Amino acid sequence: MTDPRRHAPATLRNREPILAVLRRHLPPAGLVLEVASGTGEHAAHFAAALPHLAFQPSEREAEALPGIDAWGAGLPNLRPAMVLDAMGGGWPAAAAVLCVNMIHIAPWAATLGLLRGAAGCLGPGGVLVLYGPYRRGGVHTAPSNAAFDADLRARDPAWGIRDLEAVTEAAAAEGFAPPIVEAMPANNLTLIFRR
Repeated sequence: MTDPRRHAPATLRNREPILAVLRRHLPPAGLVLEVASGTGEHAAHFAAALPHLAFQPSEREAEALPGIDAWGAGLPNLRPAMVLDAMGGGWPAAAAVLCVNMIHIAPWAATLGLLRGAAGCLGPGGVLVLYGPYRRGGVHTAPSNAAFDADLRARDPAWGIRDLEAVTEAAAAEGFAPPIVEAMPANNLTLIFRR
């Protein structure tokens, strides 16, 4: 039988810095909905490290679910992965929503859907955590991010590194307070929005 697990090399580099931020900002209990779980490696790592929280991984394509579930096998606080499109409905009620490295590899409409969905599933005090590269004041934070942005836009003109200010404005329109911004390795940022 073949192993359904997929591997994203960046996960090994960024999971500990992201986990450190999550330890500071996630609530003490409740469900963390991860949108766009990708391989599922993050969800498994975070669930193992934070056993007081339940984690719900999700992905847009059903064929990704077996691999996500394989990474999380045996973790009692990691729910089976579910199909969830950032632009669609069916979001479970959650204490926190986590999204790692989706916004720049999806159309802007997906970011708006993510913010709308998070606003709908989070109660007062709920937390939305977004990780990835961002421009600040319309300027890339590093030459490597500018090159990455050009590569993304060459692959799909609807993709690209987003402006922190545009994401903040769209989040405010959904009822989120201005974010706490945490600098991360490799010229990335983590944005922590609260309801």
